[in-house]
Amino acid sequence: MITPCEIAVKSVIPAVKAMVAKGLVEKHGLKQNEVADLLGISQSAVSKYTKELRGRAITLDNVQEIQAPINNIITLISSGTYQREDFLKLLCQACITIREKGLMCGYCQRSDPKAKTEECTLCTSHDSYNE
Repeated sequence: MITPCEIAVKSVIPAVKAMVAKGLVEKHGLKQNEVADLLGISQSAVSKYTKELRGRAITLDNVQEIQAPINNIITLISSGTYQREDFLKLLCQACITIREKGLMCGYCQRSDPKAKTEECTLCTSHDSYNE
């Protein structure tokens, strides 16, 4: 059995990192090696994220609800002086938003064909995060 958090690591986190990397390069004018240092990834990973060759397991580009958390992460990282805990809180909030919107369900179904995503409410239920 594959858990939703395992699915998120494979789909959500790369998609969020791709949006953050692209935002830092395009909106803030940072070089790929600078973004790589800030995100703790390789420059080639940043290149693949910005060219949309990686981080596309789920598409977040047109999801309005995810734009604010992504922009907050970009602003936080671009400030250069942030606490790791602040970054992690924003990343977790982005992941929760993506899961609540059901954006991960298709990837979950493909990853675990035995999963009955049409019956699952774990990610889409607000209560599941507070129990």
